[in-house]
Amino acid sequence: MLLRACNAIGQLARSMLADRQANFAVMTALSAPVALALAAVAIDEASIYAERREAQAMVDLAAITAASNIPNVDAAVVTTLTDNGMPGIVVQGSGETIAPAVGKTVVSVTPGRYAASTATVSQRFQSGVTPYNAVHVTLKKIPARYFASSLLPTPVIGTEATASMTPQATFSVGSRLLSVNGGILNALLSGLLGGNISLSVMDYNGLISADVSVLSFIDGLATQLSLTGVTYSDVLASKATVGQIATAMANVPGLGNTAKVALQSIASKSTSTFKIPLNKLVDLGSVGSLALGQRPAGLGVDASAMGMLTAAAVLANGTNQAQVNLGATVPGLLSTALTIAIGEPMQSSPWLAVDGIGTVVRTAQTRIKLVASVGVGTPGLGGGISLLAVNLPLNVEVAYAEAKLTDITCPTGPSSINVSMAAHPGIASLHLANSNSSGLGDFSQPQTFTDAEIADVSLHLLLINIPLIQVMGSAATAITNNSPTTLTFNATDIANKTVKTVSTRNISQSLTTSLVGNLSLSVNALGLGIDLTALLATVKPAVVAVLNGVTAPVDDLLYNVLSALGVGVGQADVRVTGATCGRAVLVQ
Repeated sequence: MLLRACNAIGQLARSMLADRQANFAVMTALSAPVALALAAVAIDEASIYAERREAQAMVDLAAITAASNIPNVDAAVVTTLTDNGMPGIVVQGSGETIAPAVGKTVVSVTPGRYAASTATVSQRFQSGVTPYNAVHVTLKKIPARYFASSLLPTPVIGTEATASMTPQATFSVGSRLLSVNGGILNALLSGLLGGNISLSVMDYNGLISADVSVLSFIDGLATQLSLTGVTYSDVLASKATVGQIATAMANVPGLGNTAKVALQSIASKSTSTFKIPLNKLVDLGSVGSLALGQRPAGLGVDASAMGMLTAAAVLANGTNQAQVNLGATVPGLLSTALTIAIGEPMQSSPWLAVDGIGTVVRTAQTRIKLVASVGVGTPGLGGGISLLAVNLPLNVEVAYAEAKLTDITCPTGPSSINVSMAAHPGIASLHLANSNSSGLGDFSQPQTFTDAEIADVSLHLLLINIPLIQVMGSAATAITNNSPTTLTFNATDIANKTVKTVSTRNISQSLTTSLVGNLSLSVNALGLGIDLTALLATVKPAVVAVLNGVTAPVDDLLYNVLSALGVGVGQADVRVTGATCGRAVLVQ
């Protein structure tokens, strides 16, 4: 019985296995839940992917908008995301940790500085580093899920973007020449460049009123230096003589004929073979990456012809010191000899710069030693004394003046552009005293001063001068300023290339007069039995009267010489000739 039952069960099983008519329905019933789960997961994953892409696009847009509006980055990000349908925007502050939730989008906005030149990509954006030129935006949110919320853990979408905008300006620092003394300028340029520079006042006025296109100038210089297929920065990495620089400037299209002829004359008469590193003269910043012949969109790059020429002359003076003998050309002075020492500005600080916020330009530190014979007169001292020879040993040192680009804004577009410059005038010190000539060009050490021979009183008998009295003395004064002053240039100022000046103080009196007023004198009677106290009371007014008679021409001489060197006594003259707020772009 048992055997027959087992055989019957086996036959039934074999018959069931052999019959396949209902297998599809069974397999479908078994696999349907799995297929539905996989489909739900796939649909939700595709939805999350699409939402992540959308979130990335929104973050990119928010970063670009924020970089275009650095002063209001949080508001710019919130407005951009809200306007594009991102729900429940919450800005996470520094040091905060806010968890995203359904219907709540958490963003963090970090301004900082982006430097494309940094080799390591991860270090190009530095959060919190000023001046800001970039914004990093991160976003976290819970995506929508439709079918698989019970099958997968709650996901968090995280996206980030960094956008940078580099506003740029073309600006320079130096003194403008309001009045021109052709003789002083000719002597000064001849001393700095060698040769015999002889230009008229009209020639100099032509140079002062002319602006040159810096990029056209570099194009021409590249031709002279036989440089082809290179960028502007490649040209500026080379060197050139002042003759080559003056020739390239003379060939810039649109230059007036007077300025053109003057530059050609300087190029032909300059004998200096010293080659100037061009990047000390001009810094083009990011514009330097353009190939020769290309021009930056929306940014003019112009410079003063006279400013560029004198800056080049200063750099071309390889010894950093020049001797200039003006003879008796200065009214009221019998003889005038100048020794000029010029210290280079910092390597990273040229005279003209085209760059972004934080860029600094400086003038050169300058020392001048002027030794003049003021005059020989008959002051009427009495006692048979008939001659009074007065000397003026004047020493002037002007530290470099600087201008720093601090901000460029376009509140309502390019026509509303504002450029802010922090200008710091050079500190000036003046000494009426003897100085050590050997230390004049050593800018690493302060100068030392001692009492100088201010006057000699002698008796003139039978064509013989008998020295009677020696007057020694010294005086010092200084013009100082400890903090920079902010200058603002609007679109009109930039278009007109307006020069704005910051002074350390209001110089209401002659510089030389202030020295003379502080003059401390002593008298040596050279063996004569004379009451020195009474003698000093008699001699000092006469000496001061003679010196005061020539303070005006001496001041004019100082201002002309320093202005020709691009340096102002206690002043910084700043000019912005082009600016653009740029265009925000994604960088990371």
